[in-house]
Amino acid sequence: MTAPGRRPRYGRARYRRHVDIAETAGSRLLPFRRLGRRELVILDGLTALGYLLVLVAVRTPPDVPTWALVLTAPVTAAPIAVRRLWPVPAFGVALTGATLSTSLGMGLWEVVAVALTLYQVAVTLPRRSWEPTLTIGALSVGGGVVASVTGGPACCGVPTSTALVAVPVLGGTWTLGRVVRERRAAAARSATQLADWAVAEERLRIARELHDSVAHSMSLIAVKAGIANHLAHERPQEARDALRVIENTSRDTLTEMRRMLGVLRSEEPDTRTDLEGIVEHAAMAGVGVDMVVRGTGELPDGVASAVHRIVREAVTNVVKHAAPARCRVRVAAGGGQVHVEVRDDGPGTRVLPDTGEGTGHGLLGMRERAAMHGGTLTAGALPGGGFRVFARIPYEPTPSREAT
Repeated sequence: MTAPGRRPRYGRARYRRHVDIAETAGSRLLPFRRLGRRELVILDGLTALGYLLVLVAVRTPPDVPTWALVLTAPVTAAPIAVRRLWPVPAFGVALTGATLSTSLGMGLWEVVAVALTLYQVAVTLPRRSWEPTLTIGALSVGGGVVASVTGGPACCGVPTSTALVAVPVLGGTWTLGRVVRERRAAAARSATQLADWAVAEERLRIARELHDSVAHSMSLIAVKAGIANHLAHERPQEARDALRVIENTSRDTLTEMRRMLGVLRSEEPDTRTDLEGIVEHAAMAGVGVDMVVRGTGELPDGVASAVHRIVREAVTNVVKHAAPARCRVRVAAGGGQVHVEVRDDGPGTRVLPDTGEGTGHGLLGMRERAAMHGGTLTAGALPGGGFRVFARIPYEPTPSREAT
């Protein structure tokens, strides 16, 4: 039997090992995953500037008129700078600029811009959103290839050498983007599974503690109760002795159960610790979370659980729909109300379903959890980009379990 006050370490060590493996795999796949969206946009802007300078420096063939370079170079480079803000329009503009540039005989560099914007489409958009974009892009590239091979009009075709380079490059770029997206989704699912495994192991530990504490004592009580009932009339002294054993054993068992439950209760993580676990899981999937928690020590257990589930589901949605991004979590309790805000700087045009593959049931599940305690929840895209989930839940304050 595990001594009271000592927590078995096997489950926690195994949990930590799984987390380390997932973090290592994620960091190898996403070297820039810890950069915020603003830093990534700045990086894209610098990349676009460098790309523009390269286009000017390697102007091939040399007899390309200056007006053609002035017209096509900015059109091809600009989408790189805004590809994270508007992936589909950026891809369309880059594809148009590249087609125009290659038809004027300006070389292969334009394929780079198309590849960078296509990668962002592949890694950002869900299947139902990227199918039209991919279809249009495939028809455009395919038409150019056919025209160049069959000797079609110069204004419509591209050089055969460019076509032979563009097709494998763009195909490989698309495949890489989809692989990265699937790995991010797998990392989010893995984080959820790790949390579920930790909960299951904790339940098993508690069950073992209860069994070890109660089973032997209850067996002894049952035997002595049978003896007392059998000897009550014939040998009352032995019956009284059996009842005395039952009394002492029951008292000792009750004391031990209270001590054990007190230990278990003291080991239960508070709301802040629970939310810090969510932050750790989100980081595994490429989402940096800035979290501020105030006044949650007085929350009733039901409200604290609802807050935890809402934050967990909202952050999971950020991981699934906006990674890599920065996410801000604010939980503030006081005056009989707790306010929960989860805001990210990812693509603001996405629409989250009411049912999903996250830890609950999407927005519908979050609204139901808030409504269960008389609260409200709103969610929607922000004007400047990003997404916001805000919940307000009333509660009756309870004595603070721990200073916050």
